Amino acid sequence: MKAPRPLRGVWRLARAVLHGLRGLAIVLLLFPRLDRSARQGHIRRWSATMFGRMGMTLQLVGTFKPGSKLIVANHVSWLDILAVHAACPEARFVSKADVREWPLVSRLVDAGETLYIERERKRDAMRVVHQTAEALARGDTVAVFPEGTTGPGPVLLPFHANLLQAAIAAEVAVQPVVLRYADRHGAFSPDAEFLGETTLAQSLWKLACADAMTVHVMALSPVGARHADRRALAAALRESIDAELAPFRR
Repeated sequence: MKAPRPLRGVWRLARAVLHGLRGLAIVLLLFPRLDRSARQGHIRRWSATMFGRMGMTLQLVGTFKPGSKLIVANHVSWLDILAVHAACPEARFVSKADVREWPLVSRLVDAGETLYIERERKRDAMRVVHQTAEALARGDTVAVFPEGTTGPGPVLLPFHANLLQAAIAAEVAVQPVVLRYADRHGAFSPDAEFLGETTLAQSLWKLACADAMTVHVMALSPVGARHADRRALAAALRESIDAELAPFRR
């Protein structure tokens, strides 16, 4: 017999918190002594395991291009970062600066060499574009959410083109990634939504209580960015991601 939803949620949430504390211990005690490759191995394992602790199944489709690249993904939840890290742990995310105020999570996000952007300051976007281009030129992988905020899942928000300039300047490929959260009741689970005034605690509780959620991560074919027009590139990337989501909206 399946446990009642609230009881199931408490159990999963407790497991997730313990796993989060384990991750914090790894970051504080082990990371200072490890090289980048070893750190990325821990990031991959810890991220993938978190989904199991939350009662979710992770499904990965496609292959990530080796070497330097800019990952462009649709944005549904704060869990998106873990979903990508489970498949591509070398990805450095561009994230909103207020994530640094989240307890526990902020220290874990820092460990992934995250680049922070203050979206309220228009000039800060240019700083992050230059910082991202430099990271790509050094051979790093950087991941961005061009919607700029989380969406409901089935329908994409407009893609902002600014950060794509970094890939154009560094002349590296852009790889689109499709993220989708499904549950027993449908192809787009409302429990995964992280919209409006939803707090991190509220989101955690909804996810912990979700019914047989599967997190789908699909890596599409990389697209060359050399000499590209950033707005045209943003439109093409949005179209390719939308084409993979469209069949599930029916």
